[in-house]
Amino acid sequence: MKLDNVDKILAFAIEKEQDAADFYKSLADRMDRPYMKDIFEGFAKEEMGHKAKLMAVQDGKLMLKAEDKVKDLKIGENLVDIELDATLDYQQALILAMKAEKAAYKLYNDLASSTDDPNLVNTFQALAQEEAKHKLRFEVEYDDYVLREN
Repeated sequence: MKLDNVDKILAFAIEKEQDAADFYKSLADRMDRPYMKDIFEGFAKEEMGHKAKLMAVQDGKLMLKAEDKVKDLKIGENLVDIELDATLDYQQALILAMKAEKAAYKLYNDLASSTDDPNLVNTFQALAQEEAKHKLRFEVEYDDYVLREN
């Protein structure tokens, strides 16, 4: 993916963060386990935090450098794709979330590669690592509550 200027790259990333927040809010609304409802609402808030960070970069603020790479349990890699529908259960919600976070991680790495601006590269690499942390949390949840029950 090549976007031709910083404003377009940031606008695209901001839109994707809003989409992610909406996605997690939708998952939260479908959960009958209060614990998972809270988890997904928390993720929606985190995605809004990413959006705020990107908007700050638009306003000329610098972001911190990316953290060390986050471990990937690769649980979601071999799971069947799930459609978001009215019959979504807990396991399916976790699979959707893992796959969404993997896609967000890839998007931020692609965006980092699409610019020569060192501030944006650092910003996108930092956000990619945050998305990797999210995926890891869903993988651990899946391992604890789905794989161990089967």
